[in-house]
Amino acid sequence: MELELQPLSLPSDNKRPFVIAGPCSAETEEQVMTTARQLADKGCHNFRAGVWKPRTKPGGFEGNGEKALPWLKRVKEETGMLVTTEVATPKHVELCLKYGIDILWIGARTSANPFAMQAIADALRGVDIPVFVKNPVSPDLELWIGALERINQAGIKRMAAIHRGFSSVDKKIYRNMPMWQLPIELHRRIPELPLICDPSHIGGRRELIAPLCQQAMDMGFDGLIVESHCDPDKAWSDAKQQVTPDVLDYILGLLVVRDETVTTEGINQLRKQIDEIDNDLMDLLSKRMRICREIGQYKKEHNMTVLQAQRYSEILEKRGAQGAICGMEPSFVKSVFESIHEESVRQQIEIINQ
Repeated sequence: MELELQPLSLPSDNKRPFVIAGPCSAETEEQVMTTARQLADKGCHNFRAGVWKPRTKPGGFEGNGEKALPWLKRVKEETGMLVTTEVATPKHVELCLKYGIDILWIGARTSANPFAMQAIADALRGVDIPVFVKNPVSPDLELWIGALERINQAGIKRMAAIHRGFSSVDKKIYRNMPMWQLPIELHRRIPELPLICDPSHIGGRRELIAPLCQQAMDMGFDGLIVESHCDPDKAWSDAKQQVTPDVLDYILGLLVVRDETVTTEGINQLRKQIDEIDNDLMDLLSKRMRICREIGQYKKEHNMTVLQAQRYSEILEKRGAQGAICGMEPSFVKSVFESIHEESVRQQIEIINQ
């Protein structure tokens, strides 16, 4: 698919990454200005702060609303940084435009709702302002693309996608699972759309921000949006995932930004080897499926059920252990063989129903 886009040019000392930093919430004017000055002193060019902060449950701090917008305007006037905040309704858009906010972003809960996205898109019609769209809370690439399309069709040409991870019941290390394959696939489909990583919301803990920033650079992301607070431990929201401007500057100073355009003959030769191995894998999978169809014919002739649960469990257990020995995550091996088994069952069902 294609979006009608114009280059997104944000001020930065380096071509990549551009960095947007600031507190989760605009709590007080003093907190906003203190954080902004500290970030500006470190060379930050783009300031973020949440003005409307709807929480999962009522009763918590939900932002200062319009009251905080003059604070962001003051940040812009006194530091020269561009300012950005999240919008979730047409009224939010109207107020941000009134106070001269430079960039808008749309959050994960909003991007998951086509009705809300269309209402925001209608409010943006005829406006020229950069808009960033976070991935929906669920790992649904089509929903993410649909949200981007709605904004683009309203005439917004300067856009970016923010990867903030995906909600999961199975929370282990991360607050939101990275599922890097989704932003990678988004980039494959819309290569001209800038990708921004939000390590604060993926990690949920400040000690994870540095490695997540590096992973994003390793994958060729264009920018980072990081929550930074002058006194993180006293933050009114998401305290655990915010870092001081000093710590953020240290993290950025250690980043290795790899060149995504350089291709050498050596890597071409390695890619050629991968292509040959992939061809062999396809040939082996074809042979495996042929045997599965023969098994399906045997089951049909002997009136057996297609699914043999004990055999399936044996395969997953054996291959998971084998994967670990070979240096692969057992969960990865399990997912591969789950997909292979699903196709095997489908083909056997076809044979039985013939």
